[in-house]
Amino acid sequence: MNRMVESRISRTDKTEFTECWRTSWKTPYIMRLALSAGIGGLLFGYDTGVISGALLYIREDFDSVDEKTWLQETIVSMAVAGAIFGAAAGGWMNDRFGRKKSILVADMLFFVGAIIMAVAPAPWVIIVGRIFVGFGVGMASMTAPLYISEASPHRIRGALVSTNGLLITGGQFLSYLINLAFTNVAGNWRWMLGVASIPALVQFVLMLSLPESPRWLFRNGKEEEARSIMERIYPAEEVEEELSALRTAAEQEKRIASSLGDEGGLFGQLRSAWRNDAVRRGLYAGVTVQVAQQFVGINTVMYYSPTIIQFAGFASNKTAMALSLITSGLNAVGSIVSMFFVDRYGRRRLMIISMIGIITCLIVLSIIFFRASVTAPKISPTETAFFSPNASCRAYTEAIDAGSWGCMTCLNKENHCGFCSSGMNPRADGACLEMNDEVRGMCRAEKRIWYTKGCPSKVGFMAVIFLGLYIIVYSPGMGTVPWIVNSEIYPLKYRGLGGGIAAVSNWCSNLIVSETFLTLTEHLGSSGTFMLFAGLSLTGVVFIFLLVPETKGLQFEEVEKMLHKGYSPFKKKRSKSNENVVG
Repeated sequence: MNRMVESRISRTDKTEFTECWRTSWKTPYIMRLALSAGIGGLLFGYDTGVISGALLYIREDFDSVDEKTWLQETIVSMAVAGAIFGAAAGGWMNDRFGRKKSILVADMLFFVGAIIMAVAPAPWVIIVGRIFVGFGVGMASMTAPLYISEASPHRIRGALVSTNGLLITGGQFLSYLINLAFTNVAGNWRWMLGVASIPALVQFVLMLSLPESPRWLFRNGKEEEARSIMERIYPAEEVEEELSALRTAAEQEKRIASSLGDEGGLFGQLRSAWRNDAVRRGLYAGVTVQVAQQFVGINTVMYYSPTIIQFAGFASNKTAMALSLITSGLNAVGSIVSMFFVDRYGRRRLMIISMIGIITCLIVLSIIFFRASVTAPKISPTETAFFSPNASCRAYTEAIDAGSWGCMTCLNKENHCGFCSSGMNPRADGACLEMNDEVRGMCRAEKRIWYTKGCPSKVGFMAVIFLGLYIIVYSPGMGTVPWIVNSEIYPLKYRGLGGGIAAVSNWCSNLIVSETFLTLTEHLGSSGTFMLFAGLSLTGVVFIFLLVPETKGLQFEEVEKMLHKGYSPFKKKRSKSNENVVG
């Protein structure tokens, strides 16, 4: 076994993105499978990213949404809540009915949800549409990488699964482009949300012509059908080797199931999985990386990036979305970087380096937002009196300590006021006015800037720069690698179940983060919120170091054997060539 693993590693150390390209060029069928299934990733990215821009205009159309932070958080997070149930159902469906049928069901859910949101007459209907989309996102998030992984040669598996990550970030980038394109169109947010129905329909048609995962077919007794698909994926001399490894793994599963007393039903499967050492250790690793991916705070940036940029002092919706487009584009670039390096340097190393960079950026962002708050302009009685008495913020005029008020105090949610910048200098002391459409119009009529989320700041541009750096260090590591790890770390029998459990943990963590972000910023401020994420990220990197083994270049069956033996980062390394297995 050690010699076999060592030979695998010596070969895969030379594997780069160029080999992925070379193999796909020789066998275009592989890339067709990966890209067709990867449209699920595109939909996943689009539907998680589009809401950030659409929410700005939903708030303008529905006063109840603009006035209630919890309603904004609910519109965003209901897709995540739906994804939790979609991922749970997807894990069961993948094992019971196959990967292909699960993707087709996800496409139907995407399509229905997009249409519901596009025609929604009220906020609650948008929420219903978000739940449908969430079901589809949850199923696609764990099914697409699983399908690609099982239909990929092990030498380039990481790079091909990274195409799913690239399409996720590409979908997010596309969502910001669509948001910008429809900014000045009537019914803007309806178009933004409804466009997702098109790629869902395209993928549904494409998947009808593609085969089922060969590994799922093999496990379900369709060996000849599995062989015919593998012959289109692998070189002729490797087909028998792969089938032999599958037979060995299947026999081992039967022996383990016999010794543990395999049980039927979902709960029986869960009990059997937990008693299986390889599955349990795989779940330790898989759940760890998925939870860590969310608690670094990434989806606060993806769901709320225009709002965060407004916190940094950029008041215009269009400017905020344009700057958000830059961060989303960097996310897509990072996914391409991951495709180059994940099969060369390994999953574990990329994640740890990524986490160190993330922690650094979050701490710097916390400092920047703190600096922005303490240097925010003061409230000028003269500037406030420039407008009609009825326009002045009532809380300000009645405050005993009005002389100490600054922009941040004015924008406190309880005051329900906005800040109108000085006519001479946007960063000078300005006016604190009532927050309504009439007063906002009065402020803008004087060629001044109206702020409701953040204050004018000299360091606002630094926040945008470090948001970009945060994305750059996140995307190649924690952005794509957790999905790669979860597509390859579980034994075949439990691959759908294990991937489903890990995906549910991801979406539960996502729900906690997205549902609490705006509330956290109200109570802790932007600075305190980003520092909290830095602390959570530090905890995450410790658990990744302790629980997540290296899986690059290994066959699925070799990963299973490694987990049966147990993994510890402190195990003595036997040789340099064995380094990636034991540490």
